[in-house]
Amino acid sequence: MRIPLDRESAIPLYQQIGGHLRNAILSGNLTADTRLPACRQLANDLGVNRTTVENAYSVLEADGLVFSRMGSGTYVLPQTFIPTALKQNNNAALPLWQKSFQHEEVNLNLDMIDEMLQTAGHPQPISFASGISDTRQFPWEEFRKILQSVMRRDQIAALEYGERSGYAPLREGIVHILASQGLQTSSESILITAGSQQAIFLVSQVLLKPNDIILVENPTYSVAIDLFRSLGFQIIGIPMDNQGMQVEKLEKLLQQHHPKLIYTIPNFHNPTGTCLSGARRRQLIVLAERYNVPILEDDFVGDLRYEGHAQPSLKALDPNGQVIYVGTFSKMLMPGLRVGFIVADGPVYGSLLNFKRVSDLATSTLIQRALDAYVTVGRYQTYLHRSSQTFRKRRDVMVSALNKYLPSKVSFDIPSGGLFIWLRLPESMFADEFLPLACKEGVSFAPGKFFFIDKASGREWLRLNFASQPVEDIEEGIKRLGKAIRKMRDRK
Repeated sequence: MRIPLDRESAIPLYQQIGGHLRNAILSGNLTADTRLPACRQLANDLGVNRTTVENAYSVLEADGLVFSRMGSGTYVLPQTFIPTALKQNNNAALPLWQKSFQHEEVNLNLDMIDEMLQTAGHPQPISFASGISDTRQFPWEEFRKILQSVMRRDQIAALEYGERSGYAPLREGIVHILASQGLQTSSESILITAGSQQAIFLVSQVLLKPNDIILVENPTYSVAIDLFRSLGFQIIGIPMDNQGMQVEKLEKLLQQHHPKLIYTIPNFHNPTGTCLSGARRRQLIVLAERYNVPILEDDFVGDLRYEGHAQPSLKALDPNGQVIYVGTFSKMLMPGLRVGFIVADGPVYGSLLNFKRVSDLATSTLIQRALDAYVTVGRYQTYLHRSSQTFRKRRDVMVSALNKYLPSKVSFDIPSGGLFIWLRLPESMFADEFLPLACKEGVSFAPGKFFFIDKASGREWLRLNFASQPVEDIEEGIKRLGKAIRKMRDRK
């Protein structure tokens, strides 16, 4: 065991040894029933007298942190036996700059909802709060075999950093996938990232600086709001309706605020599920060019369409490099892949590439190579078609259940693709107040206020993910939701 000792310090050596072990126990690094080194062995390792170690162990035992077992040694006690006062004093010696973080308020966010659901104690919890598709659909066994075959084929090359812009065959594969969706580009315009979240981060860092203004749909992707706030941007919202961003209100905002970026999710918007109309797409491009503002297009599930005609991406309508396009495989295939991509033209591509290099050096080469081996156009399109059929059925089941089990005063539109239904509760009922009651009934959702710039807005809305649960759980989950709504209504 390595324990840093300061032999010039006024603190006795036995207290230094005991303090180090105390911190390791209280932090959980030394878990219950861990056997500490024998006194003679630790004394030899540290170059101290055996009595020094015995004194350190005696203090720990007096504090209730360890116990001695005759003829066996000294062991760490379970955490439940650790006095509360000792736990609370564990951070007493932190430097001042660390203590400034201790009192920051942590508000409930989407990551905590499933924890709330589990804590509620229902034996069969059902979550509609997720922001991804159903990873159980993904053929993980086939992907495991692909990983093994890539390791055999590429050997050490699969473990190196690889090309800064990403694995060339994967970039070519993305070019073909995008071409099948009507977006023509080249592999030289594609930058592989660690998911779309990193892509949004890179674009934000390259194009904006603190206090710059960014325009976003209101509501919008909650983690993008969190990201923009953490980077110190001023966020201005653009109202939405059932055809997406109200672009007719955009010009006034451009004149008034002089933003440095427009962030938009034009296809199967998160959280509303809406699609930006064709006329508004073209008008958005015109306005962005007129006012010299770049557009960041987040197309996280744009190819997950169940009916109707596909609208062209903003990037496909962009002749001059005004739009930076972000896509991902994480939402469609499995989130743990952490593979997304940027499509950008012109000098900004080089800036994005350089900033990615200094931020993480490279996206996992092994995962990129395995993904390339899996994602051929034919295989991806087959998976996409199968998923679309499955998720459309789940959407229809949820719509039917909402009409059957929820009050007639709730309202929602039926999305033509994507993952979500955006539902409005009856008047004077708020989703954030309603969530704990729903969790007790064994069902969760994403409260609408998380997706608004002003957290006081959107409380009457909630987002339901119909793609993440099997059909048999969807009806039961909505039935529980209806029961919780009735209980909430009876309380008022």
